[in-house]
Amino acid sequence: MLASNRWVRIIQVVFLLISATAYAENQVLSLHDALMRALKGNSEIRANEQSLLAVKEDITIARSFLLPRIGFEERFMRTNNPTYAFMAKLNQERFAMTDFALSSLNNPEPVSDFQTSVSFEQAVFAPKAYIGLKMSRKEFEARGEDVERKREDIAFSVFKTYLDSQTARAFVSVSEIGIEDVKEHLRIAESRNKVGLGLYSDMLRAQVALRTAEERKISAEKNMKVAGRALGLMLGLTESITVQNQRPSLSLKDLAYYDTMAQTRKDLKALEARHTNAENNLKLADASYLPMVGLGGTYQLNSHKAVFGEEGQSWQVMAFLRWELFDGLKRESERNKAKYKLAEAGEYLEGMKKQISFAVYEAYLSVEEARKGLELAKANLASAEEGRRLVKVRYENNLSAAVDMLDAQTSLDAVRADVVAKEAAYLTAIARLSYQSGTIMKDLEIER
Repeated sequence: MLASNRWVRIIQVVFLLISATAYAENQVLSLHDALMRALKGNSEIRANEQSLLAVKEDITIARSFLLPRIGFEERFMRTNNPTYAFMAKLNQERFAMTDFALSSLNNPEPVSDFQTSVSFEQAVFAPKAYIGLKMSRKEFEARGEDVERKREDIAFSVFKTYLDSQTARAFVSVSEIGIEDVKEHLRIAESRNKVGLGLYSDMLRAQVALRTAEERKISAEKNMKVAGRALGLMLGLTESITVQNQRPSLSLKDLAYYDTMAQTRKDLKALEARHTNAENNLKLADASYLPMVGLGGTYQLNSHKAVFGEEGQSWQVMAFLRWELFDGLKRESERNKAKYKLAEAGEYLEGMKKQISFAVYEAYLSVEEARKGLELAKANLASAEEGRRLVKVRYENNLSAAVDMLDAQTSLDAVRADVVAKEAAYLTAIARLSYQSGTIMKDLEIER
């Protein structure tokens, strides 16, 4: 009985797992839902977020040079060295008059010393540490902009992949319509052949056309499944995702708007922050010529009997100034290097601004090109449908050959597919323009 119940539970668990998998593989997501899931589950975004957290720790590391350093040390020594033996007994506060004897001073008995010390050091004036903290904060700011740009990159990729999946589904629908049309042509050819008005070869051509249309459908279905799986991968899943049929809506603005917005693109802001850090790096090199001022102190216990013993106690407080006067021309070379790096960062920054302006301009022209291409494709579709209709009428009235009708059908199928592809290309072109100008998160309504 117990074994039977166990098998029942196992079967129930397996059934639930199969049901969950089937549900996951048939999820129907809107574009907005897909984008939101990708921004949370995409592996690249998650990796970049972890990298940002790692960079954030650099701020604490840099700040640590401005905070007190506290150390603890336990040391054991046994010696008959006259100087160290004298010092050890003195620190242990057990020095006696007999220890002034020349024999004791010159040839002391071996002495053990357990030394326990707690020390601290606090920087008061440390210009390099101040600049280092500022640089770590600026790099964290730059890395944050990099992460936001990666989010934009993934959003654009998800948008394209979502459109690809929609297009693949539309191709399946187009192929199904083509199959129905060819079946009708085959029916007409068979009917005409039966009554002796058509050729047997016309029927054979129609059968070949039907098989060709069915082959196109198989390829379209394969592409649809691959596109769904690719979308799932972008979302950080291993299952396929089914998309909605409704095409996304994106509005197009004038070129001046995109040019203006591109000046605040995330990767440009990141490079500007790193250019500022190049300036800070030059200041860091200059700070190497300045001294460091600080305070320090030690509390010490000494004993000849045991660890942490308290036979003798002492303390000391100090102030110090460290100033490296000559380092073999190292600082001069570091300063020159910082100057060259600053000039390099400036050139990269100016170059990126020009590159972004060009990318926005090219993307804007590509939108216009894609729009005209879509208009032409729709006009071609209307012409192809009318042409197929006329050829079909002529064939039914024995005024045209079957091959003309099948050629017209093939042309119509190709134009139908072209319209679907041109619709996706137009929307992708607008999204690319948004991506190049840095407005894609706003345009897709997924700004945080």
